[in-house]
Amino acid sequence: MMTATNREAEINIDDKLPSIRIVREFDAPAKAVFRAHSEPELFVQWIGPDSLDSSSVDRWDCRSGGEWRYVSIREDEEHWFRGCFHEVRPNELIVQTFSYEPWPDNVSLGRFVFEDLSPARCRLTATSLVDTFEARDAFVASGMEVGVQEGYRKLDWLLAR
Repeated sequence: MMTATNREAEINIDDKLPSIRIVREFDAPAKAVFRAHSEPELFVQWIGPDSLDSSSVDRWDCRSGGEWRYVSIREDEEHWFRGCFHEVRPNELIVQTFSYEPWPDNVSLGRFVFEDLSPARCRLTATSLVDTFEARDAFVASGMEVGVQEGYRKLDWLLAR
C-alpha cells in the first residue's frame, strides 16, 4: 500500500484494491463534522479546492435512500456531481455513491465513518471504492488531493466558528 501523508490528511492508495482511504482528525465532535457533511448549507462552504465555487445545490436529501446533486464552478466551467445516500446514521456513518456527470460510468462508493476521540475531537475515515484501478488513478490525477486538503482546511475554519 502506497501512503502519501500530508500535514492534515493521510491519503492511502491501495495497491490491491481500486480504493482510496483518507483519514483526518478535526478539533470538533463527530456530531459537528457529520453536520458539515450532511447539511447542504454547511457542505457547500467547505467542499473542494479553493479554486471552485460549490455553493449551488440542485438536490440534497441526506437520508438512507436520498439523493444529492451540486455544481462546482471555476470561471466559465461547470462541474456537476451527483449520487445517492445508501445509508445514513446520524453522527456515525454516511455511505453514498459519487459520480462526476461527464464520466457517468466512473461511480465510486464512499463510506464516511465519524468517530469521537474525545468530547472535542474526532476522526473521519473516508474510503472510496471504484470499479477499476484506471478509474481510481484518474480520480487521483484529477487533483483530488488538493481538493481534499484545501476543503478540510476550510472545514476546520467552519468548525471553529
